[in-house]
Amino acid sequence: MVIAVWAGVLLAAVWLAHWGAEHLSDPLRKLRQQWGFSVAAGGAFVGLAAASPEIGINTTSALRGVGDIGLGALLGSNVLAIPMMVVTAYLATRKSGIGENGRHDDHEEHRRAHLLQVDRQAVTVQALPYLGIIALFALLTLPAPWRGLQPIDGWILLLGYLAYLVQALLRGRKEGEEVDWKRKEKWKAVAGVGALAAGAYFTVFSTEKIVSAIGISKIIGGLFITAPVAALPEVFATWYVARSGQVTSGVTSVIGDHAVTMTLAFIPLTIVGMPIENLQLFWVTLAFVALMPTLYAAFIWWGGRDSGFRRWQVAALPAVYALFVAVLVLWVQPFGQGAQESAGASGRQAQEGTE
Repeated sequence: MVIAVWAGVLLAAVWLAHWGAEHLSDPLRKLRQQWGFSVAAGGAFVGLAAASPEIGINTTSALRGVGDIGLGALLGSNVLAIPMMVVTAYLATRKSGIGENGRHDDHEEHRRAHLLQVDRQAVTVQALPYLGIIALFALLTLPAPWRGLQPIDGWILLLGYLAYLVQALLRGRKEGEEVDWKRKEKWKAVAGVGALAAGAYFTVFSTEKIVSAIGISKIIGGLFITAPVAALPEVFATWYVARSGQVTSGVTSVIGDHAVTMTLAFIPLTIVGMPIENLQLFWVTLAFVALMPTLYAAFIWWGGRDSGFRRWQVAALPAVYALFVAVLVLWVQPFGQGAQESAGASGRQAQEGTE
């Protein structure tokens, strides 16, 4: 009964996030045009809004003393989201007419060639700086002398994100265009951001309750339940932005989101302090976190005259995620370890009760 109630809350929260994402695509396009930002940098706008689930996860996890959920959710979402968003954008752009009034340059040619066309600038503006953020995160958390997350790490991650954001917005910037804003459109944009954030938060909160009711370990709940559900608002945002003709912004928003999740979203855990208890699970997951944007960048950069993702490359990314799951199950075996940890905790509680 408890699971059914929270499942209903989960569905309502996902719908709310869906509504919010739907009202962000046009304001995103107008802001980018008004301020003269490149289409690749436009992904930073969507990414910042779409990262609200991960920020909510870690804030809630830190306040409730369940940091493993936040840690697992953030790392798990960063492995899953790139294949999920690329597949979403590919499916969204299989429609015969996209963009304003169904017009988009060369779209029919790309559709016939089974190509998800993405501006090559997305590699230098988004993917490579994001890989730098991952390297910074690994440097702060993996070496034995300072393993885990401490308050000083939060300040360093904040500086890392600001450096990423500034370079993304300023590179390739041109003179802005005159844009007509309607009052109703502004209010809808504000409501969309609020709905996306609120829907994302309750998505996370209800998923946490479901994880607790099922009785699985927190880290596994974060990796395989909270992370996929928290990615749903970004799926909606990517779908609508890509359908509106802003294909590069829709696809690169996943990198903008990840830049937030690997920096700002970890700050709540740095404030309370977060040790790394399962080092093998942590470094294996972090390795796949880095592998996904590496493949993302390689596929775009070496895509030929029309850069982007071919159909086989779109399919290859989910296959890599399946490999990640197989490695965890067959080698790291976190499910068994989680059960052992749970049994050990129960034993300690029983012993304390006896004493």
